[in-house]
Amino acid sequence: MKRILVTGGAGFLGSHLTQRLLDEGNEVIVVDNLYTGKKKNIESFRNNPNFEFMLHDVTFPLYVEVDEIYNLACPASPVHYQRNPTQTTKTSVHGAINMLGLAKRTGAKILQASTSEVYGDPEIHPQPETYWGKVNPIGIRACYDEGKRVAETLFFDYWRQYDLQIKVARIFNTYGPRMDKNDGRVISNFIVQALQGHDITIYGDGSQSRSFCYVDDLVRALIGLMETPKHIVGPMNLGNPIEFSMLELAAMVIKYTDSDSNIVFQALPQDDPRQRKPDITYAQEQLEWSPRVFLDEGLQRTVAYFKEII
Repeated sequence: MKRILVTGGAGFLGSHLTQRLLDEGNEVIVVDNLYTGKKKNIESFRNNPNFEFMLHDVTFPLYVEVDEIYNLACPASPVHYQRNPTQTTKTSVHGAINMLGLAKRTGAKILQASTSEVYGDPEIHPQPETYWGKVNPIGIRACYDEGKRVAETLFFDYWRQYDLQIKVARIFNTYGPRMDKNDGRVISNFIVQALQGHDITIYGDGSQSRSFCYVDDLVRALIGLMETPKHIVGPMNLGNPIEFSMLELAAMVIKYTDSDSNIVFQALPQDDPRQRKPDITYAQEQLEWSPRVFLDEGLQRTVAYFKEII
């Protein structure tokens, strides 16, 4: 049994990770300020004697004794991270500093949930970990993009300077049950609009593409990365390399929701990437990992979840 800290553990991804870690017999401390996390996501763990919840903001220091830290705390959708951009940057940067300090004091392994957004609007396709990215440092998305890039810098500086046991995962678009219906991500937007009989809104002409990874696959990869030998530090792309255009995604959502919704087009937001697809060769080699859930199956599971909550 390990004692594991999950920051942002009341969020969509964090709650799935917490569930898996508890199922494996670990003690889990979830830390969340509930800015985007929800108590309902962790309600089923409340009676588990190995579970503990702490209402805390990672921009302030935390003093606990743990063996491993998964640092997931940060709003992850544009709607939420642009609402308070200065706080988003603080969460990535100050949060990384505080969690790295905790790992240094306790000798814990620490994993940073970074993002494919560090690649910006990429000039290389698919994106390998060696690509440095094309990011607008003063744009409306920079609070998240650059915040995560600085967090990666801090992690590698602590690794070089203090020999800290770090893992850095670059997470590509993830979806599944427990997504917030108002979180502004494309899959939840499309499903909610379709189920409510509203027009499905596509920004741009619909040709821009994304690669979508089902949450169970992503959680399996995060735990696998944490369990790798000390010299495997990343950064490591984690996502599904099968690419879909927004028009293709909208058609699949209409099919699985049995909706009569029409598709409407609006202007593409500033700095929105045209393409996003991970090169997962490194993860396949080091983790022997590949996604198992294809988009059609994952979408059906996610649609079933949203039918229950809407």
